[in-house]
Amino acid sequence: MPVRQESMNIIYSVRSNLESCLLGKEFEIQLLLTALLAGGHVLIEDVPGTGKTQLIKALAKSMQGEYRRIQCNPDILPSDITGVSVFHPRDERFYFRPGPVMTNVLLADEINRATTKTQSALLEVMEERSVTVDGETHELPHPFMLCATQNPIDFEGTYMLPEAQLDRFMLKISLGYPDAATEKELMFRSRHGQLVDKLKPVTHMDQISSIQDEIRDVFLGEPVADYLLSIARATREHSSIILGASPRATLSFVNAVKAYAFLQKRDYVLPDDVKILAPYVLSHRIMLRPESRLDNVTPESVIQSILRQIKVPVQMGR
Repeated sequence: MPVRQESMNIIYSVRSNLESCLLGKEFEIQLLLTALLAGGHVLIEDVPGTGKTQLIKALAKSMQGEYRRIQCNPDILPSDITGVSVFHPRDERFYFRPGPVMTNVLLADEINRATTKTQSALLEVMEERSVTVDGETHELPHPFMLCATQNPIDFEGTYMLPEAQLDRFMLKISLGYPDAATEKELMFRSRHGQLVDKLKPVTHMDQISSIQDEIRDVFLGEPVADYLLSIARATREHSSIILGASPRATLSFVNAVKAYAFLQKRDYVLPDDVKILAPYVLSHRIMLRPESRLDNVTPESVIQSILRQIKVPVQMGR
């Protein structure tokens, strides 16, 4: 099925909104939209002040979606995220008071400042799109997307995210500092207030949900599927890796490349889509051996070495 022009116009409008708010980060914005359309979650790791929060606020505002923000710290409790049952004396029964997780776009700011117990409260949220409080399960709004930010792990007062939680993030991205020209333009634009406050909604969540359904029909040919699978499985056999990508990672990889192809106005996946997304889908899902880390090997460099070793299939279109 060809890519619908109406859907592309909607995505183009959202992307233009985000690019007007976060200057000079077109590719990173494209990655964020990839995760959104694929129904995944995003982890943004970067130093403070690079525009992470503003980007997520702009995304929610562009889609007229419900938006909630959690400022993570060591004192925050799981119930502060999921909600709590409150006893009503007159009715003599408990009522569920929803937490901030009952939204379309949830920002968990500085997620690695929360304790492991609190971080684990998000596991069900990220996988099942629901929360269970006092034995009763409550479904989250649809669509739902968790965007988490974290400071680099060597910053003071941070905790390592558990592997099970990292595996639930579809993409891990970094914004980085703007170049000099972009930062100068930002200086002059910011005189009139926050750029995100001037954004106008360009779509709504029902349209985004419909586009997500379209992406499931993007064609993934068998040669490209085998190429993707070979990359994922190679992470389990690489000498520098002690924990490779899971089957969940493979499925997440498939959904991501379909969404990325859709953003390129194609209804089929190319090998280049797989190569471009591999570092962002897999690098946070692998664990290096201690001796590899001592040799300054990084997850990203390992993924690149795997990409160089695996033969790229020749396939054009369907």
